[in-house]
Amino acid sequence: MLTSKTILITGAASGIGLACAQTCVAAGATVLMADRRMEALTQASVGFGPQAVPLAFDISDEQAVTDALSAYAGRLHGVVNSAGIGMDRAALDTDVASFRNILEINLLGSFIVSRAAARLMPEEGGAIVNITSVSGVRGNIGRAAYGASKGGLEMLTKIMATELGPRNIRVNSVAPGPVETPMTVEHHTPAMRRGWTRTVPMERYAQPEEIAAAVRFLLDPEQSGYVNGQTLCVDGGFASAGITAAIAAGH
Repeated sequence: MLTSKTILITGAASGIGLACAQTCVAAGATVLMADRRMEALTQASVGFGPQAVPLAFDISDEQAVTDALSAYAGRLHGVVNSAGIGMDRAALDTDVASFRNILEINLLGSFIVSRAAARLMPEEGGAIVNITSVSGVRGNIGRAAYGASKGGLEMLTKIMATELGPRNIRVNSVAPGPVETPMTVEHHTPAMRRGWTRTVPMERYAQPEEIAAAVRFLLDPEQSGYVNGQTLCVDGGFASAGITAAIAAGH
C-alpha cells in the first residue's frame, strides 16, 4: 500500500499523469500533482480532497523544481516522471529547435526532477518511475526526436538505478504503447491509429488507468521492493511482436 507515502507526479493535469494521481490517491498516498498550469491542476484535482496538493512549475527549470520541492525534505517517497511532449516527424524533416525542446522536457526535465527528489528522500529510500515509451525501445518511424528522448530516459533509468540502489532508492520505467490520452488525440491521425492497432497484438489502445496500475506496482515497496533498473512495457504485446502481429492477423 501507499498509505502515508508522499508521491510527486509530473504532468498530473491530464492523461497518464492524472490517472497515476487518481490511482495513488485511491491507494492512500498524498499526491503532489505537478504541471505548468495551476488552473488545469485545480480542475483535475477536483474531488481528490486534501490528499492532492497542486504544484505549478516547469520541470526544465532547475531552480523552480528545487523551490517547489524543498518543503518536502525527508518525506518524499516516490516520483512519477509523466510530463512529456511529442512530435511525429521524419528525421530529415525535424528542425533542431523542436528536437532540442523535446529533449529538454522529456529527458532533461525528468533528470532535474529525479535528482532533486532523490536528494530529498528519507533514509529508508523511495522509488522513481519514469514514463518512457515503446518508441524508446524500438525504432518507430517518425519518432526521431521523441524516440531519442525516451531512449535516453531508458538509459537514465538504468544508470540512476545503479547509482541510487545503495541508498534503497529504486528507479524503474514503464514504457507504454499507444494510450488514449489528450496527446494521442492531438498527434495520432486516423491512418496512424489504424497502423498501431494492426501492429499491437491486442488490437487496441491502452487506457491511462492500465498504465497507472503498473506505475503503482513499481512505487509500492511491498510489491516491488527488489525491482530496480527495469522497464515494464505496457503495450499490448507490441514490443514483443511488432509487425509480425499484423501479418499473423492477416492484415
